[in-house]
Amino acid sequence: MVQAVRSIMKKFLIISVFITCGSCFALTDEAKSKGFVYLHDVDPTILVSLRYNTQENFLGTTVTGYKKPVVILTKQTAEALKKVQEDVKKDGYSLVIYDAYRPQQAVNHFMTWSKNVADQLKKARYYPRVDKAKVFELGYVAERSGHSRGSTVDLTLIKTGASLRPIEAIEEKKRTLLDGFTITLLDDGTVDMGSSFDLFDKASHYENDLISHEFKTLRTYLKNKMEKRGFKNYAEEWWHFTLKDEPYPATKDTSYFNFPVE
Repeated sequence: MVQAVRSIMKKFLIISVFITCGSCFALTDEAKSKGFVYLHDVDPTILVSLRYNTQENFLGTTVTGYKKPVVILTKQTAEALKKVQEDVKKDGYSLVIYDAYRPQQAVNHFMTWSKNVADQLKKARYYPRVDKAKVFELGYVAERSGHSRGSTVDLTLIKTGASLRPIEAIEEKKRTLLDGFTITLLDDGTVDMGSSFDLFDKASHYENDLISHEFKTLRTYLKNKMEKRGFKNYAEEWWHFTLKDEPYPATKDTSYFNFPVE
């Protein structure tokens, strides 16, 4: 009798967890009406490390508008990523998403941060030889981001079976570039691409003379896989890709959104 009761309670608990988790995430009416989806609804196998929902980013704080660690994209982009995931799985990899749809309120937070020159909290990790006041001028951050159109994604690869480290377990390592300058590599368990996500440096450009052939080969592999499924790369960030046939083109003011990530 006791065992039967425990079994019923266990089943009830499991059902309750699913109901609770299901209600944790609900796209805003605006997002749904504009054709945005949760990536996990399209492909739950793609891993996520949404950095702007944490303090491990170039600001050193959770970014305005990132209320939950979920990836939101236009349906077309999510479906294209599902195809990329299928392709890289054959080679023993999985995609890891660092950022996707980004509300304008988050971009505004970036702008406010750049004007506070006294705040150099994350300089060593993210912009060791860049004047933070010039991050917009240099193209590392935009006053109006393609991410806000919902078809741009920042991502990398992880080997199948490898563990994606949580933020608190990321290991800081030093890497000497070919010009002799030393950068900080944030090892989160993903494939080493020669520089970490969001490092504002020439070493993060897709093509540069600061990293070895090994890293260039890996970047080219990722770029080729993304291009095969309709994405184009941003030359100054190896991790940054935009769907070529995005439903909300950059030429229209109505293509930029501000609903939160939740």
